[in-house]
Amino acid sequence: MDHFSRAWSALRAAVAALAEEDFERPSGCTGWLVRDLVCYLVIDAQDVLITLATPAAPDAAPTCDAASYWKVSDRPPTGDDPLDALTVRLAAAYQDPGLLTFHLDDVGSAAGRAAVLADPALRVETKGEVLTVADYLDAYVLEWTLHHLDLIAGLPADAPRPPAETLAAARALLERVAGAEFPATLSDTDALLAGTGRRTPDETERAAFAAAGVRIPLSLG
Repeated sequence: MDHFSRAWSALRAAVAALAEEDFERPSGCTGWLVRDLVCYLVIDAQDVLITLATPAAPDAAPTCDAASYWKVSDRPPTGDDPLDALTVRLAAAYQDPGLLTFHLDDVGSAAGRAAVLADPALRVETKGEVLTVADYLDAYVLEWTLHHLDLIAGLPADAPRPPAETLAAARALLERVAGAEFPATLSDTDALLAGTGRRTPDETERAAFAAAGVRIPLSLG
């Protein structure tokens, strides 16, 4: 839960620090500008609130944990998914980036408070799966950290970066998803970017992933 709160707070702070012109820069998500990504974060925060308010049946056993919550696809995102297209249209409807930032701060703050107040042992239901609140929030450490890296992908080098501890936690979870440890020569940031196809690894890195038994990219859904 601490990692969730740190990752989410850092991501929201990075959005709050954006200049108006930054919203028109490309993000690390294929086909999305920064404004589209910020709009998606609003939807993500709503999903957190909905899930935390959707307890599973009392006798329902967990069907997944933080790692198996993530489904790995062989097809990297192209930006052509209907939800992706809807997000772009919704983001454009805001027009004023300040309204988008305000909405994220409003809904995002509520999601953060709900996470802190939730019982970690409570079982919740989402996407047809049952898992504990603790596992659900752990899964979102990876979500927030990857999208923080997406947010700053096209920004100046001094843009606020994800905290070191949440980068490490996100890497550890992605390794669990992959079922193998990533090359130790890679930093946490490079492991996350190359591992998920956000950055094309060079030949040395690709060979290191192969030697570790990791098939990349890991496209998460």
